[in-house]
Amino acid sequence: MAGRSINPWLKGVLEFGPVVAFIAGFVLTRGQVFQFGGEEYPAFIAVTAVFIPLMMVATGILWALTGTLSQMQIFTVLTVIAMGGLSVWLKDERFFKMKPTLLYLVFAGILGAGLMKGRSFLRPLLGTALPLEDAGWMILTRRIVWFFLGLAVANELVWRNFSDGTWVTFKFVGLPIALFGFFLTQSSVFSKYEIKKDKDEA
Repeated sequence: MAGRSINPWLKGVLEFGPVVAFIAGFVLTRGQVFQFGGEEYPAFIAVTAVFIPLMMVATGILWALTGTLSQMQIFTVLTVIAMGGLSVWLKDERFFKMKPTLLYLVFAGILGAGLMKGRSFLRPLLGTALPLEDAGWMILTRRIVWFFLGLAVANELVWRNFSDGTWVTFKFVGLPIALFGFFLTQSSVFSKYEIKKDKDEA
């Protein structure tokens, strides 16, 4: 179902506002300990506890305004609630740090299952933005499966071996840049398999 259009600036705030708030909160409270209900919470856990409802509210407003959410948005907010909630409940930041690993493994698994059936499950998500021939979608899907698996491994290596600050930078800066860079490197696939529109249709 096609969603309603909203102001792109508002859409950007709703999609990226919680992330910006998490980064700002982490930077401003780093090293501090907060008390709530007689319990002590490290800054990372406290910021995660704030990030979860922010993500839920922002996603809910986006759904109310547009009338639709992508499967990726729904799965992302559910994993934030599940993994972030476990981190806060158990006061163990490892669950939240493993969230990207889980996301990328699930995405890779779903896309890989489609490939085994001779289908590209990526096409319904990006088909309107990237009109490609079937062969192009299969090539792009295979490559992005391996890319997601690589990101999952990279996330595990970073959070297990480096500081909180390094992981936050990797998660919220490095991963988006890597995703953007990946699609830039696929220009040969886009140009070779792009479906050309005739002048009247354009």
